Amino acid sequence: MHGTEAASAWVRRWSHLVPEGGAVLDVACGRGRHLRWFAGRGHPVTGVDRDPEAIAAVQGLGRAVTADIENGPWPFEGQRFAGVVVTNYLWRPLLPAIVRSVAEGGVLIYETFAIDHATVGKPSRPDFLLRPGELLTAAGGLRTVAYEDGFCGDPDRFVQRLAAVRESRSDGASPPRHRLDAAG
Repeated sequence: MHGTEAASAWVRRWSHLVPEGGAVLDVACGRGRHLRWFAGRGHPVTGVDRDPEAIAAVQGLGRAVTADIENGPWPFEGQRFAGVVVTNYLWRPLLPAIVRSVAEGGVLIYETFAIDHATVGKPSRPDFLLRPGELLTAAGGLRTVAYEDGFCGDPDRFVQRLAAVRESRSDGASPPRHRLDAAG
C-alpha cells in the first residue's frame, strides 16, 4: 500500500542531521513511512495530512494532525522542529511556513518532483513540479548541506532534493560540522 514502503533513501541519508531526540514534523505524511523511520530512532514525531484515513494509519506513532494545509491555516505557526521532512509534495504558498518551522540547529529534508518529471509520468502539472533551483531559493535562510536536481531511475523520475540546516550562532565557537555521512 502506498505510504507504507521504506523511508526514502534521501531521508535516511540525511536523518543523522536531526539532533538526537529532537522532534520531527512530516508534512503531508501520508501513511507514515517517515514518521515510523524517525520514531524508530527515538524522535518524537508529528505528522500532518488532510486524509483522515492516512492520519488514522499513523495514530500511535506520535502526534497526528488532520488538516487541509493548502486551504486552511498552517497548524504549526510558532512551533519549531529539529527536523522537518517533506517528500513527494509541493504547495508553494507553504514553503515559507515550512522553512520557518525548522528550529535553530534543526534540518529541513525535502525531496519532490522537478519540472522535467512531466516527460516521464505524474505529477505532470507545473503547479506540482519544482523549477530549477527552486528549493535552493525557498530554503535561502538555511545553510544547504546537500542538493540534487536531476533524473533517477527505478522508477523513472526527475527530482529535486535538499538537506539544509538552520545553524546555531555562537560567538567564538567552532563552525558547525554537518557531516556528509552518518558516521559518528
